[in-house]
Amino acid sequence: MEIAVGSTNPVKIDAVERTLERYDPTVTAIDVDSGVGEQPRSVDETVRGAENRARRALAATRADYGVGLEGGIARFEPVPGLSLIMWGAVTDGARTERGGGPVLRLPDRVAERVTEGAELGPILDEMLGTENVAQAEGAAGVLTAGLTDRTQALGEAVSCSFGPFLTDYYDADS
Repeated sequence: MEIAVGSTNPVKIDAVERTLERYDPTVTAIDVDSGVGEQPRSVDETVRGAENRARRALAATRADYGVGLEGGIARFEPVPGLSLIMWGAVTDGARTERGGGPVLRLPDRVAERVTEGAELGPILDEMLGTENVAQAEGAAGVLTAGLTDRTQALGEAVSCSFGPFLTDYYDADS
């Protein structure tokens, strides 16, 4: 199974490799533009970013599948506050499937700064005195005290978006 991942972020690549390990994939990282802001600010924008990454990665290679992963922020009724979200998209060129990862409420002080226009990764780096938390445990790891991490959380989005290609339960036209 040849897979093109629309990112060179090692956490995203690792999420794809770990999640699909039983299929012995050959994973190629492709640096592509998501076509959305650095910090997607809605479900729509986050899903669009994942779709764009998947399609562009596939188009740049001869892979069987293109995979796009995107993290963003969104509000959900009736959940209070602002939440971290993760979405994946997978395409084989004929169809595209999407799936979400965990949703995690952001602390109010972080949400306020994100709402003002700051990006989540740099906010957490400043709070923690770290660099590139997004390429390590990510916000998911920091905000759950390690119960999950960014790789595992993105892996759930990979599972949920890749699953329809691996089972007979989905109509190929959907």
